Amino acid sequence: MTVTESLARELGLTAEEYGRVLSIMGRTPSLTELGIFSAMWSEHCSYKSSRKWLRQLPTTAPWVVHGPGENAGVVDIGHGYVAIFKIESHNHPSFIEPYQGAATGVGGILRDIFAMGARPIANLNALRFGAPENPMTRRIIDGVVRGIGGYGNCVGVPTVGGEINFHQAYDTNPLVNAMTVGLARKDKVFLSAAVGVGNPVVYVGSRTGRDGIHGATMSSAEFDKEALSKRPTVQVGDPFIEKLLIEACLELMATDAILSIQDMGAAGLTSSAVEMASKGGVGITLDLDAVPQRETGMSAYEMMLSESQERMLMVLRPDRTDIARQIFEKWELDCAIIGHLTETGHLIVKHRGVVEADIPLTPLVDQAPVYDRPFVPQPPAAPLGKVYAPLSLDDMLLRLLESPDLCSRAWVWNQYDSTVGGQTVFRPGMADAAVVRVEETSIGLALTTDCTPRYCQANARVGAAQAVAETWRNITATGARPLAITDNLNFGNPEKPEVMGQIVGAIEGMAEACKALDFPVVSGNVSLYNETRHADGSTRAILPTPVIGGLGLLEDIHCAVGLGLHEGEDLVLIGATQGVLGQSLWLREILGQEEGDPPCIDWHAERRNGDFVRKSIQSGDITACHDISDGGILVAVAEMIMASGVGCELESPDSGIRPEAFWFGEDQSRYLVCTENGAYLCEQAAQADVPARIIGKTGGHALIFPSGVTISITRLKSAHMSFFPALMAG
Repeated sequence: MTVTESLARELGLTAEEYGRVLSIMGRTPSLTELGIFSAMWSEHCSYKSSRKWLRQLPTTAPWVVHGPGENAGVVDIGHGYVAIFKIESHNHPSFIEPYQGAATGVGGILRDIFAMGARPIANLNALRFGAPENPMTRRIIDGVVRGIGGYGNCVGVPTVGGEINFHQAYDTNPLVNAMTVGLARKDKVFLSAAVGVGNPVVYVGSRTGRDGIHGATMSSAEFDKEALSKRPTVQVGDPFIEKLLIEACLELMATDAILSIQDMGAAGLTSSAVEMASKGGVGITLDLDAVPQRETGMSAYEMMLSESQERMLMVLRPDRTDIARQIFEKWELDCAIIGHLTETGHLIVKHRGVVEADIPLTPLVDQAPVYDRPFVPQPPAAPLGKVYAPLSLDDMLLRLLESPDLCSRAWVWNQYDSTVGGQTVFRPGMADAAVVRVEETSIGLALTTDCTPRYCQANARVGAAQAVAETWRNITATGARPLAITDNLNFGNPEKPEVMGQIVGAIEGMAEACKALDFPVVSGNVSLYNETRHADGSTRAILPTPVIGGLGLLEDIHCAVGLGLHEGEDLVLIGATQGVLGQSLWLREILGQEEGDPPCIDWHAERRNGDFVRKSIQSGDITACHDISDGGILVAVAEMIMASGVGCELESPDSGIRPEAFWFGEDQSRYLVCTENGAYLCEQAAQADVPARIIGKTGGHALIFPSGVTISITRLKSAHMSFFPALMAG
């Protein structure tokens, strides 16, 4: 095949980028070389539209061991341990082939974690689907949920948390973001930079096939009407092989054999070889004849760009290759020396005695395009006019509880094994964040994923800041100290100034929130071009969705609290309430409106309220806690009741605020807490300058409104549980 500018454009390079390739190479590149440039310079691998803005995110803290730049972020959790975690997207593949797209998304993020020497201990996810009435939505949900469960359950890592939203903007572009957390000894963290000229480069894991070729470039472009014909670009995973690979790698890591290691993720052998060698400042020569292959007649181009799953690339000590081979043979996995490190500073690829690629690594990496794309700041949202409740409080509550964004997710999480490994303390639905014990210690980790896309659609800066705060709040609500976040920035086409404005605003909002909360970003992923091209040539972007994955530390796992109420205690509202209904779920689900400004955050109040709640949990003054978010106070009360089976009688707010605004407003920085002595807790809150008031008494088997209207727990649960079974039954 003749390499031309036209071919380069087909592979995702612009005319200017292809001109830069010609300048670097000093000649027309070979097909394999062009494929390597197209993969490494894709949006998915190079972050060329977002890199300029990502630099403003805070990434350091005394407890951060490794921030962005490695396979995953690493934070010190004491006792000689580190937590290693990251979130990544598999959005486009999950539309084309939902089961394999979601399954291989889980497999890929698992490899990022154990590549650094950590045993994976927990999976989470963040899912966005189209409108429930769209005929495709049910098929996509079914495949994605089965794919996540099928892979995670088989590999033996519990899926402990996640979130789901529905909106027509995701009709043909669902979002599947997968997060994994692992544990390692602080002195046994493995990095990816290649070390030692002459050292062998070793391929381990499954054999290479033709699946997944051009996966990275496919994920860096808009879909068109031929999207479903792209199934060959979707990888096929095998969780049983992944389990063997985890055990084999961790066994080898217990020796001194490994000098550096990298997962073969997006762009496969190309990205792993380029990243390892460039980070180490060395060259690398690969002999593709030595690559284990499961298909015959594969070309160098196909092998370098294949994204076949369950593969790793390592640099080993020369005298330890036999040990590695013995370990991988024991686990029935392929292990082959496929190259070595050199002084040349070049990536050299040989196949059947021919040099198929010879690329200088420094310009390949350093001259990758970085764009300062034009952007238009988001216009302010139209102000919310006067709104009035069309129904009674109890009817509106039931409507909200059965709505797609607030209904029970039990149909989903019951397909996930959330307790395998025996260290899960709080399973899905038991607390605002999942809690997992660190084995053989008294400490635990609180884990969550969060984002409110409708807020971001109205104001990306405020919405992204709120996503960080919501993560911080959910971790705090268990009694844990928030340590760090990972992010997955899902947006539309950055070449559109209005979309680029959303990206810029969201990153600025994240930076503001992370600095205010001392909550650094240690890893992340950017997924752009989440749009679909329609037959008339128009495109529609998803809602801006900057998903935040958070991790917090519990020094004493026994102090952790869930959200279930306790009998005969006071229910206390922490935080100020003004009744903000802009962009609220109440507004959307009851009145059918998506209008107004999202609620803003007072960072001093956020810190003050959260620190007070955390301290009170740790001192034993709070027995249950739930942050107030979607649906406001009344939904939070109902969720606490349903989690415990303990009812609650509410008091009249006497707030001067209309009832629907008080009970369903989504003001930020608030918590509902259960305590044996509400008066004492309110006194303590007053001393800390934290607003607090008793709003109810727990007990019985119903929710009793101040008016005396009663909803039984059975009725609450019936409404809450109805959506998913009905949808999936067709």
